[in-house]
Amino acid sequence: MAQYITINLKKDLIVMKISEKATQEDTIKSLKKKLPELKKLYQQEKTPIFVTGRILKNKELKEIEELITKSINVDVEFDTPKALGLNEIRRTYNKDVAISEAKIHRGSLRSGQRIEYEGTIVILGDVNDGAEVIAGDNVIIVGKLRGLAHAGAKGNKQAIIAAYRIDTHQLRIANIIKELEKDEEAYNVAYTYAYVDENGKEIIIE
Repeated sequence: MAQYITINLKKDLIVMKISEKATQEDTIKSLKKKLPELKKLYQQEKTPIFVTGRILKNKELKEIEELITKSINVDVEFDTPKALGLNEIRRTYNKDVAISEAKIHRGSLRSGQRIEYEGTIVILGDVNDGAEVIAGDNVIIVGKLRGLAHAGAKGNKQAIIAAYRIDTHQLRIANIIKELEKDEEAYNVAYTYAYVDENGKEIIIE
């Protein structure tokens, strides 16, 4: 039988590689057989499972993530972006966004990772808790924002932060900071966009 999934334990990460030749049906069948092995490798509460290899569609990503998290209480990260294209950030922005040089990072940022750039940063994946993205201009995340995002780091209050979902406790644009506490109702709303208001004093999230 073909080996469609391989699993390797690295320092603080369990890497699950899906063969590029595998169909989604092959992947799900193999994953069900591999779940006992995954449970055995899973050692720490915060050790994420990183899925790489075959390019996955959004529906396939969700199916794989749900199958794993039903058996193991763990964060699942994907090398494939969870949304293909910036148009997946479904928001009609109410202000113009300045065009600038952009740095693109493929894949998710794990805890402890940090990216800085003078222009706009585009992350094709998630920014997980404990990771940092600091941009002189805009921060665009084609995935979930759980870590720290600082746009307009050199004082640009026209910069914006956009993500598939903003799910973090703090946002920064220029010298303005917005805190979101977990017990606040606003923390649980599916926000995708943050910008500074017309007075330049407060970060608005929508």
